[in-house]
Amino acid sequence: MPKIAKTADIQTVITTFEMSPGTCQDLLEALQDAYADFISKQPGFVAAGLHVNDAQTRIANYSQWRRREDFMAMLRSPEMRERNRKINELCRSFEPVMYDVAEVFGT
Repeated sequence: MPKIAKTADIQTVITTFEMSPGTCQDLLEALQDAYADFISKQPGFVAAGLHVNDAQTRIANYSQWRRREDFMAMLRSPEMRERNRKINELCRSFEPVMYDVAEVFGT
């Protein structure tokens, strides 16, 4: 399970995808397959979550990795490069951005 903590020594990546409602389910399934079959099995993978907005025009993906290099190695792998080409066909755009946790609120 993803755990958000300011003191955690992990790399956080938030990726946003923009698409039409007509391709949202196809894109969601492609992302689910990518995580189930490949991404979650890569060295350094910790956890991830997929979130869909009400209008089905955006998907937000929150993932955590042990190290920045682990995430980059996964992205550069031949399998993920091929998957990303297919994912790109299903959406207008997508952008992974690496973040550091600045603060956490709640329990």
